[in-house]
Formats: sequence, structure tokens, C-alpha cells
Amino acid sequence: MKKFRAKTPRLRLDADGYRELHRQVLKRDGWRCQACGSMQHLQVHHEKFRSHSGDDVERNLITLCARCHEQVHLKAEPPRLPLTRS
Repeated sequence: MKKFRAKTPRLRLDADGYRELHRQVLKRDGWRCQACGSMQHLQVHHEKFRSHSGDDVERNLITLCARCHEQVHLKAEPPRLPLTRS
């Protein structure tokens, strides 16, 4: 008999909670893209995609500019990040 591990529900915040988390991540990352260093057109990216049960938690989010964010999704893999996060 095979035992299945129960799925843990992902943490998904309401709009206000997500907006606050979004600002925290931008601040943590110094308002810079963590791939190229740009300070323009910043977005917050889920490293483990929501569609793959990624949580809305700070450790799963990273700041990317629109261009790097698009590249990540086109490649469907995590970016290789040259900059370090604090």
C-alpha cells in the first residue's frame, strides 16, 4: 500500500497583504533588479512559481526588472543571479 504525503496549502495573501510584502521585497533588494542591477521597471518575481505551489512569502520573492523578469519566464527556469541579496 502506497502512502501519500498530504499537500500543504500554499500561502496566498490578500491584495493588501501582497502589496505590503511587495514593498518589503523591493526594499530588501535595494530597489534594484537582482539579475542586472537596473533600478527601472521593477517587478517582484516568485522564484517558485505560484502555478507550482509557490508561496507568497519573502523568501520566495525576488526583485527583477521587466526585461529580466520576462527572460526568466521565457526560459521557465530560475535566473542565475550575479548580485547577492541581503
